[in-house]
Amino acid sequence: MKHTLMGATFVLLAGAVPAFAEMTDIRFTLGWKTQGSDAPFLLALHKGYFEDEGLNVSIDQGEGSAATVTRIMGGAYDAGFGDINAIIQNAAARPGEAPVMVYQLWNRPPFAIVTPKTAGIETVADFEGKTLGGAQGTPTTRLFPVFAEINGIDLENVAQESMAPNLQEPMMIRGDIDGAFVFTSTSWFNLIANRQDPANDYNWFNFEDYGMDLYSNGLMVSRQLLTENPEAVAGLVRAVNKATQESMANQDSSVEAIMAFDNLINEDLERARLEFALTNLMNAPEVATIGMGDLVDERLSRSIAIVAKGYELERLPEGSEIFDRSFLPPAEERMFETVIN
Repeated sequence: MKHTLMGATFVLLAGAVPAFAEMTDIRFTLGWKTQGSDAPFLLALHKGYFEDEGLNVSIDQGEGSAATVTRIMGGAYDAGFGDINAIIQNAAARPGEAPVMVYQLWNRPPFAIVTPKTAGIETVADFEGKTLGGAQGTPTTRLFPVFAEINGIDLENVAQESMAPNLQEPMMIRGDIDGAFVFTSTSWFNLIANRQDPANDYNWFNFEDYGMDLYSNGLMVSRQLLTENPEAVAGLVRAVNKATQESMANQDSSVEAIMAFDNLINEDLERARLEFALTNLMNAPEVATIGMGDLVDERLSRSIAIVAKGYELERLPEGSEIFDRSFLPPAEERMFETVIN
């Protein structure tokens, strides 16, 4: 009898093995240090949405939204939250190697030039005769020549200084520069941390308002994962879509998930950053028609052309090299209305 029970137990355990074996490991990198705008991924992790899809997702902090692309290309990560414009750059130089965007989250770009009102810059024409500063290689800095050409700015009359990203706001506050090339979702809160009022004491020249109609961050996956395990990619997209819907409707559960991942962050600041992303980066008018996660092909083509010009790319990648919508859930499951609690 004892032998029979042990045999039955062995059979039960043996039957359970395939279920565990089917779990797929996904190494995931965020775009930067833990931030409120990471809510869709951290919520999916915290609530077990990845696990429900048979995915064992491990999430690490990032080194920049462009670095997400190179991290994935280097093989250290299978997926991540990063900038579609960095995919365009790498796809141009190394066709077939760059990751592919499968769920577009930031359908409005965070690229902007911010200036203190005391600098007297009220229009883009006022940049001439002024000094702007930024970190080398960032999209805002690299794309400024295209911005200038579109808006009739003489680059020879604009002084530009290179500096580390963490020095931009302090140097602007001290008056060492008249404006900075920034990401709105970062700089807005850096100014608050420096006891500034970004809404009332600064002017923001958002690139999208001046002919630079670009996409930005979203969920991207490696070519290898895309080819070898498309089921895992589909599950990843479903989990992120579900968490995105929840983070739009309920900031409390989002902040809880963010704090569970990193309890050293400033809870109030990151709640505000999440709301900033929802209301400034994830609400392009097109979402009402195509749903969150998708994009407009013609707009992507224009974006590719802008990036190619700004980075002097030798090859213009096709949109199909950059974005793959085949893993998206039906549009009716991606129709969200931004609600701030």
